[in-house]
Amino acid sequence: MVTHVPAEAHGDERGALLGFVEAQRGALRRSLIGLTDEQAATRPSASELSLSGLVKHVAECELNWLRMAQQQPNEKQRDQSNWHESFQLMGDESVEGMLAFWDEVAAQTEEFISKVPSLDDTFPLPDAPWFPKEGRVSMRWLLLHLVEEIARHAGHADIVRESLDGKTAFELVALANS
Repeated sequence: MVTHVPAEAHGDERGALLGFVEAQRGALRRSLIGLTDEQAATRPSASELSLSGLVKHVAECELNWLRMAQQQPNEKQRDQSNWHESFQLMGDESVEGMLAFWDEVAAQTEEFISKVPSLDDTFPLPDAPWFPKEGRVSMRWLLLHLVEEIARHAGHADIVRESLDGKTAFELVALANS
């Protein structure tokens, strides 16, 4: 569901990119409107994706990219043994708690990006088979990647939500604005 992202102030590339990141965050968040934690954990399609799992995954993914850009350790680092836990609420985790966690991560992302000297500044990519050896990416790339990553999962969320109760992204935008 495309929603209008306000035009940035002339030459405000950071503001424009952060605006598009936030628009995609909103699309995913809206998929949870009116659902209980139990409904949000439901997997109504052939995949194992749930709305609460998608929110958790995207929040942790944004944190991971932020920590890479900051060149700091990720306190929620995943590996093969616990990767599946990034797609489901565990223990006492709740949708409300996960959304609050994501709000904190989003605020950290926005604060970090507002303070980097240049969007051309780079950071190293991790050692992984899908990244070039000794690859580096810019802060601009980070923001564009967050738009890509969140939008991809917001699309998944649209399908999961419509499978749950028939509500479409258009209806959820209207509910969010009412």
